Order: sequence, then C-alpha cells, then structure tokens
Amino acid sequence: SMANEIIVTIKGLKELDDLLKQLPAEIEANLMRAAMRSGLKEIGGIAKQMLAAEGHVQSGDLQRSIKVTFDKKQESKYGWMRGKLVAGNKKAWYAHILEFGSGGYYTGKGSKSKRAPYLIKANKKKSLFFAGSAIESVVHPGVKPSPFMRPALDSGAQRAINAVAAYLTKGIPRTIKKLKKNGY
Repeated sequence: SMANEIIVTIKGLKELDDLLKQLPAEIEANLMRAAMRSGLKEIGGIAKQMLAAEGHVQSGDLQRSIKVTFDKKQESKYGWMRGKLVAGNKKAWYAHILEFGSGGYYTGKGSKSKRAPYLIKANKKKSLFFAGSAIESVVHPGVKPSPFMRPALDSGAQRAINAVAAYLTKGIPRTIKKLKKNGY
C-alpha cells in the first residue's frame, strides 16, 4: 500500500443518497455544502492543532487563515461541488513555505554565482570585515518543511467522512420534516 493512500469507509451511503434524492436540488446542494464544510472543518481543526503542537503559533494569523471555500461558479456550471480547505492569506503569506520548506538562498546583490555566496565588491562603510576580508553576503540555509495540511488530511480523512455522514444523517430527516410542514 502507498504511504499517502487514504482509506475511507462509509456505511449507509446508499440510504443517505436515496433520502437526498427526495429533496429539491437547491436544498440538496445547500445540505451537501454544509455537510462537506463540517467534514473539511474537522481536517482544518487537526491542522490548527498540529501548528500549535509544533510551536508554529506566534500571532495566530496562520491558524486563522485556515478556511473552507467553495467554487459556486463550478457548481452551477457543472452540477458538482468541490470544497477546498485552504491555508494562508495576505497576513499569513508564508503558509506554503512552512508546509513545503524552501531551498537555501543567499542575500546580496548582483553575482553570476548560482548556489554559491555572492561575490561583491566591498563597500568600506557598510561591509563587515572578518579576518581582513569584507563580507557582503548572507548565506541562508532555507526553511525545513514542517507540513501541517497534508498530515491533517492523512490522519483526519475518516473523521471528516464521519462528520459528513453524521451531518447528513441528522440534516436530511430534519429538512424533509420542515419541507412537509411547509406543504412540499
């Protein structure tokens, strides 16, 4: 079995599907969207816990940036729904760097050297001198990956599915009852 394989089991899906088919399309879509949101929120919650456990919470901006989104255009155009769990926004622009890491890089201006410290002429006023030679470049080792979204998905997939099923199990009968009460 592959390392990143996610195995998910749902019991009673046929029954849920049969019940969903009794609902008007718009209400069915709203119910499915809400159910998917509850499942994705489970995974988001795990991602937030992982960030805290790894000590990556200073401002809380990254945790607050973890959100569920839907593309309504795709929904109306193709008739299917895709929920997305996203991390990062204008404030937490570094989410992808934390998840995937970054390569080493050098700060400094102008040099033909790739993956080697920049060779620059020293500026007497601004340069640092070490053992008589001027240093005007900084070697940054890069950022080690500290994934929080992928492991959250791996460990939370079954919990997310269970949350979707639980939401629908409660929501469908409640919705049908409400519709019948309103004369549908």
